[in-house]
Amino acid sequence: MVKSINDSTVLHNGVKMPWLGLGVWKVKDEEEIDLSVKAAIRAGYRSIDTAAAYKNEAGVGKAIAESGVDREELFITTKVWNADQGYESTLKAFDASLEKLGLDYIDLYLIHWPVADKYKETWRALEKLYKDKKVRAIGVSNFHMHHLQDLMADCEVIPMVNQVEFHPLLTQKELRFFCNENGIQMEAWSPLMQGNLDHPVLAQIGGKYGKTVAQVILRWDLQNGVVTIPKSVKEHRIQENMDIFDFELTEQEMESIESLNENKRFGPDPDNFDF
Repeated sequence: MVKSINDSTVLHNGVKMPWLGLGVWKVKDEEEIDLSVKAAIRAGYRSIDTAAAYKNEAGVGKAIAESGVDREELFITTKVWNADQGYESTLKAFDASLEKLGLDYIDLYLIHWPVADKYKETWRALEKLYKDKKVRAIGVSNFHMHHLQDLMADCEVIPMVNQVEFHPLLTQKELRFFCNENGIQMEAWSPLMQGNLDHPVLAQIGGKYGKTVAQVILRWDLQNGVVTIPKSVKEHRIQENMDIFDFELTEQEMESIESLNENKRFGPDPDNFDF
């Protein structure tokens, strides 16, 4: 059982990754990014997830530098965007992200989407960055099982993380099993279904424990062994999202939430995206 904000999973290369982090997707306002990252770090979060496409790496880097927390205590994730995929262009994109963040290294670097005919060359670049010790761990985002199988057929380093859309309406059971079998840590983006939280089963479970629907979902993520990075720009929500370590869902409650699956996506399907 994950017992506190300080608990971490161990990736297959031995690197520790916090179970709970802050996502900063769509947070472009400089003041908002500064306040949210600093509030999260002040609250005890040590994992921040950004991406080149979010256009807020510089703001994240500034907030990190001003947080007063040692760099070694933090786990920073960023991602290479689709337009920059390919071997040389990925290496350049990584350098640009590193400069914007103002860091000497990245903890986790991900391929943002499985761009056809490019993600294997992109992965070769990530392998080089990993071997050169510019990044502590490498992984992918939005990869279906068939993308992972294709990549793993001839890669040198198996992805350490697969960050995907995951929530009670999209439980990705087959993909979860595949990742577990292959030592790939699954991570949830949009765990809170982009605010679509009105569901009686979740509300009933929350009422039993005196928790919000959001807290129930985040607890469910962790008990499923899925790293989660809820986004918020409000300090009280950031605090609330980490107030999930004083209760545990029963096996029956876990199954009840699992049964809500509709294979419903709030984001694009990785087999059919256009950006």
